[in-house]
Amino acid sequence: MVTTKGNTREGEPCCDCSCPCEGIIDIIGKKWTLCVLAQLGNNGTMRFNRLADKLQGISAKTLADVLKDLNKAGLIKREAFAEIPPRVEYCLTREGRELTLLVAPLMDWADRKIGLMQVENRPSILPNARR
Repeated sequence: MVTTKGNTREGEPCCDCSCPCEGIIDIIGKKWTLCVLAQLGNNGTMRFNRLADKLQGISAKTLADVLKDLNKAGLIKREAFAEIPPRVEYCLTREGRELTLLVAPLMDWADRKIGLMQVENRPSILPNARR
């Protein structure tokens, strides 16, 4: 690790400690990830275009990348159907549902205290939660 006056180079860990949250923080810390989890948590199984419609402002490439990362992490399930036209659906896995329940209080706290999560009509990340 190379440090300069307490700073690290990009892509390097901030310290030599081993943190069990590091991997999940890398995933959920990316823009749009929590919004995708919230949509799937609130709406259940969704297709790509429906997700894109609900997440105004997200590009198709970004949504595809987020879905790929979440699928690789085991937080969502991708199911492709052999139909014409092709149909692909996404839903939360058990681990994804567990994560949404754990992250929901953090998002709500940020809304109340910091205002970082102020997205118009942002859904609650809790499944079937009312705001």
